[in-house]
Amino acid sequence: MAGRFLRFFSPFVRIMPEIKQPDREVSFKEKLLYTAIVLIVYIVMSNIRLWGVETKTSTDYFYWLRVILAASRGTLTDLGIGPIVTAGLVMQLLMGAKIIDVNMSDPYDRALFTGAQKVLSIFLTIFQAVAYLIGNAYGQNLDLGTQVAILLQLLSAGVLIILLDEMLQKGWGLGSGVSLFIAAGVCQDIFVNAFSWFPSTGADSDGLPQGAVIAFFTAFDPKYEINPWATFTRQGGAHGGLSILTTIIIFCAVIYFESMKVEIPLTYAGYRGFKGKYPMKLLYVSNIPVILAQALYANVLFFGQLIAGPGTWLRKTFPNQDFLIDLIGRFVNTPSGAGNQQTPVYGLIYFLTPPQGLEAIIADPVRAVVYLGIFMFMCVGFSRIWVEVSGLGPREIAGQILNSGMQVPGFRRSDKVLERILKRYIPTLTILCGLIVGILSFSADALGALSSGTGLLLTVGIVVNYAETISQEAAAEQYPAMRGFLGLD
Repeated sequence: MAGRFLRFFSPFVRIMPEIKQPDREVSFKEKLLYTAIVLIVYIVMSNIRLWGVETKTSTDYFYWLRVILAASRGTLTDLGIGPIVTAGLVMQLLMGAKIIDVNMSDPYDRALFTGAQKVLSIFLTIFQAVAYLIGNAYGQNLDLGTQVAILLQLLSAGVLIILLDEMLQKGWGLGSGVSLFIAAGVCQDIFVNAFSWFPSTGADSDGLPQGAVIAFFTAFDPKYEINPWATFTRQGGAHGGLSILTTIIIFCAVIYFESMKVEIPLTYAGYRGFKGKYPMKLLYVSNIPVILAQALYANVLFFGQLIAGPGTWLRKTFPNQDFLIDLIGRFVNTPSGAGNQQTPVYGLIYFLTPPQGLEAIIADPVRAVVYLGIFMFMCVGFSRIWVEVSGLGPREIAGQILNSGMQVPGFRRSDKVLERILKRYIPTLTILCGLIVGILSFSADALGALSSGTGLLLTVGIVVNYAETISQEAAAEQYPAMRGFLGLD
C-alpha cells in the first residue's frame, strides 16, 4: 500500500478535476480529432496575453528553455509544461530511490500516485508563479490586485494544461500532451527561423531578414551588397544555410538511430514452429532522459537567476560578497523580443547552459567541454533511473515475455534465465541511449540548428513515435484482433 507521503496528497486528489477513462472503444478518427482539438486549444492559449503583464519592464527567466518547455512568453502558457515535467521528475526520483513505496500493480496505489503527481504539478504551478512575481518576471511595481489576477490566470491555465495532457493519456487521443506541445513549439520555432521576414537585430546584424531561407533570396537584391552564399554562416545569432543543413542532418541522424534495434528471437512455448522477435531500440528509453535533464536544468537556471541575478535580494544584502555569489552565476541583462533576458557569463549556471553556435565554442572551448560532459552524465543517469522506475528493466521485460507465452529458443523457460539474457543488452542500450542523445543535442546547439538542440532532438523522436502510434492504431482498427499483440489494450 502507499506510504505516508502519498497519503498526504489523498485529500487533495479527491477534489482535483479528472478526465475519466473512455467507457467505450474510441475510434481512430475520434482520437485524431481529439488530438487536433487539444493541440488547437494549446496554440490558442499560447496566443492569449496575460492581463496585467508589463513585458517591457520584466525579466524572462526561462528565455533559453521556452521552446523545450512549450512556453510562450507573457501568455497563458507562460509556464508551459514545466510544472508537469518537474512533478513527474520528482515523483519518479522518489519512487526510484525507494523513498516512497508504491505498488504499481495495485490499482489504488497507481491511482494515488498519478493523482499525487497531478496535485504536485498544481503546487509547483503556484510556487513558480509566485516566484515569477517576486522576481519581477511580469513587470516591476505591480499592485497586489494585478499580482493576484496574474496568479489566478496562470493557475487556471496550468490546471487546463494538466487536463489536456491527461485527456490524451487516458485514451481519448494519441500520445501525450507533453510530447505534442513540445513538438508543436519546436516546429513553430523551426518555421519562424527558416521563413521569418522580420529584419535581424543585434550588433553584428547583416540587415537581412531573420529567416534563413528568406535571407538567402533577399541577398540577391543588389542594394544589400551581400553575396547570397555568405548567408550560409551568419553572425549575431541569425540563422543561415548551416542552420538548415544542421537541422536536416540531426533529423536524419535521429531517425537512423531510432530505426536501429536489437532483436531477440522468441518462440511460443506451446506452438512448435512459430517464431517471433522481441525488438529493443538502440534509443531504448527514447527522449525521456533529455526531458528530465532539461527539466532539472530549467529549475537550476530559474533559481540561479532569482538568487544571483542582477539586483537580487542576496546581492543587495551582501554587497561585498559578489565573488562568492558569482560562483553560482553572473548574469548580464540583454534585450529580447519581450522584456529582458538574463544571459549567464560566469559561474555554475554558465556551464549549465549550452553554447550557441561555433563562435561561442571557439571563444570558450572549456565551457563547451564541461557542458557536454555534465549533460551526457545526466542523460545517462536519468536513462538508468527511468529504466528502473518505468518497468523497462530486465526483470520486468522478462516477466512480460513469459506472461505472453513466449520464450527464447534453446533456453529453459525461466524468468531468471531470460532476465540474465536481457541483462546482456538492456544496460548497454541504456547507456548508449544517454550518450547518443547527449551528443546529438550538443551538436545541434553547437552548429546553430533552427531550434535548440534538445528541442530538435525531442521533436524528431516525438514525430517518429507519433508515426508509429498512428500506424498501429490504424492497423488495430482495421484488424481488431491485433490490439493485444500491438499493446493497445
